[in-house]
Amino acid sequence: MQHDVHIIGGGLAGSEAAWQLAQRGLRVRLSEMRGSGETTPAHQTDGLAELVCSNSFRSDDDTHNAVGLLHHEMRRLDSLVMHAGEVARVPAGSAMAVDRDAFSAEVQRALTEHPNIAVVRERVDALPSSGATIVSTGPLTASALAESIVQATGQDHLAFFDAIAPIVHRDSIDMDTCWFQSRWDKQSDVSNEDGDYINCPMDKEQYLTFHQGLLDGEKIAFKEWEADTPYFEGCMPIEVMASRGVDTLRYGPMKPVGLDDPRTGRWPYAVVQLRQDNKLGTLWNMVGFQTKLKHGAQVELFRTIPGLESAEFARLGGMHRNTFLNSPLLLDRQLRLKGGEHIRFAGQITGCEGYVESSAVGIMAGLMTAAELAGHAWSAPPRSTAMGALLAHITGDAEADTFQPMNVNFGLFPPLHDVKKKQRKEAYTSRAKVDFGEWLARLDTVPA
Repeated sequence: MQHDVHIIGGGLAGSEAAWQLAQRGLRVRLSEMRGSGETTPAHQTDGLAELVCSNSFRSDDDTHNAVGLLHHEMRRLDSLVMHAGEVARVPAGSAMAVDRDAFSAEVQRALTEHPNIAVVRERVDALPSSGATIVSTGPLTASALAESIVQATGQDHLAFFDAIAPIVHRDSIDMDTCWFQSRWDKQSDVSNEDGDYINCPMDKEQYLTFHQGLLDGEKIAFKEWEADTPYFEGCMPIEVMASRGVDTLRYGPMKPVGLDDPRTGRWPYAVVQLRQDNKLGTLWNMVGFQTKLKHGAQVELFRTIPGLESAEFARLGGMHRNTFLNSPLLLDRQLRLKGGEHIRFAGQITGCEGYVESSAVGIMAGLMTAAELAGHAWSAPPRSTAMGALLAHITGDAEADTFQPMNVNFGLFPPLHDVKKKQRKEAYTSRAKVDFGEWLARLDTVPA
């Protein structure tokens, strides 16, 4: 079949993009490596949209939860993943969980039976030089294609151990204990008036207890197929640094030099610094705190840090082999590769984290491509919506220098400071539903 769009990768994002395009009358060639005699270390079958790590799409609460809101928006866009999820749904309380085999089978049935989709079992080793293309190969992109992407983007490498630092919601930090200051009060052209970092002070006893907690905390074991993957440069896990000596952290990411605690007028014994992670200032990254501690151990230990006793985490730390682009640097606002605009990227390779987020970005890539081929002007969903917030974050709102994969969360949304905290989540979702409905009414109708 002659095709209008070539999609490389038959995971959740590629499947969603193919569905959106085909439903709009465009012909799609969907290339999937598995089933051609090739496989990956993590996949068990050759089914499209195979779920590898979990069978959960997380919360389905679209009133109080950002991922539940994303479910809602995806359903309004005729999401194939949400449809298949309902077909394969299993009991999971307020969460949405599925029978993995039944889910994959339903996605594959819908795609293979669609007259506008040709599923081709083939390995693609290089980015196409022309023609509308969506690359959605995910965190286990085959080495030859990954090398082609490296050459096209000018990045040194894509596959590495991705040691991710936790991110804290700004309004959960106790500023009676913490304070704003840059080391030695050094300022830049874009500095905040009071300093670029939030500083959490520790005395000697608190530091020594924390250091021992890092050593004793339960860690995540590496999978066998991850063993020969190098660490990402500059992302050494904090517990590995701690194991090199009791003072290593005090001369590294927890160095107190040049930081005056306003309560004492002196440098603390050690300090935990948080750096603004998004342009809205709602999310703050724990500097140097990338970790492979298990999530429960992280929450328990990091809430012993002065000022973070009530910390709410938008993302906890993690470490796993990953493949993703520095999207804020390399992609435009329509997920197109700068300098190669016929190529879009979708799914986890763009730096979103999670099945649902990957699927949502696949939907967006499909809609963008359909609009472009139809000669329609593309208007992104408002940043006040789950899709708009996630898309804006990965295509420019995140800081390129510290970009790491991110789940959807309310910290990505324009803040509602005038709403009481207890009502804020519902206020976010209410605003989003109105704005998404207005955007949806204009979709596919705006001429170029």
